[in-house]
Amino acid sequence: MVKVFIDGSAGTTGLVVEERLKSRGGIELLSIPENLRKDAAAKAEVFASADLVFLCLPDAAAKEAAALVPGNTTIIDTSTAHRTDDVWVYGFPELPGQREKISASKRIANPGCHASGFIALVAPLVRAGLISNDAQLSSFSVTGYSGGGKKMIADYEDGGRSELLDSPMQYALTQEHKHIPEMMKVCGLSSAPVFCPVVGDFYSGMTVTVQLFKSQISGTVSDIEDIYSSTYKSGVVHFEKSDESGIYAGSHSGLDDMAVTVKGNDERILLISSFDNLGKGACGAAIQNMNLALGLDETEGLIL
Repeated sequence: MVKVFIDGSAGTTGLVVEERLKSRGGIELLSIPENLRKDAAAKAEVFASADLVFLCLPDAAAKEAAALVPGNTTIIDTSTAHRTDDVWVYGFPELPGQREKISASKRIANPGCHASGFIALVAPLVRAGLISNDAQLSSFSVTGYSGGGKKMIADYEDGGRSELLDSPMQYALTQEHKHIPEMMKVCGLSSAPVFCPVVGDFYSGMTVTVQLFKSQISGTVSDIEDIYSSTYKSGVVHFEKSDESGIYAGSHSGLDDMAVTVKGNDERILLISSFDNLGKGACGAAIQNMNLALGLDETEGLIL
């Protein structure tokens, strides 16, 4: 029986992970009294008895909690705190060699949702030399409001909410979105992309798009498709070649997979990833990383 503790189980990610694990055999979910949730000594005690800990906390709290976890206990941190830390393994198994690193690590940083979609599209092309590591890229992402956590969910689901929430909202307009550093590091980029996230009036699902001119790639659309189809074979991330004229941000809502595709034409190219911000963008990814860390089939418990 594997003992698992979720620190931050009251948050959106923690709640979903807990609900998923409740129905799985072979896992014992540890708990702590509500009045001791922020007590360092009590937390250190439950950390010491756990085989694996999920940190579903704000960045500062995640760093404090991680310092209390024994070295032989596996941590999966869903915050931004450790994603660019070289001591931690980045939890995107579909990158070459990353699955093995995750399986051998006790410190795993779960990717950000926007970052996951961007990295899935860009990292293989940089590695193959189709995109230069000093390329100046542009990307936008459309996501459901559950990605904003409990407060944003409450705002959108409030019966007396502002009429402005009926329409999509651009945010992080200062170009300082917290996912940009991991996008750069994991993809090996020397320049930050121009990144425009947009939240819409739907609960979950997202699409991330990277726009390219022909002059920005050393190859063809067919070359990009070949790289995606050869890179993504695990079944969690997969390449889709489709003639559909439209892609819906909610097409993968409730699922843990991710589809990558190439649209546009030979002159102006659109790289698009579609997935659920709470699935492959958060909770599904965390469970996939847990499975790898525990030596299980990485798709166990995933909704694909």
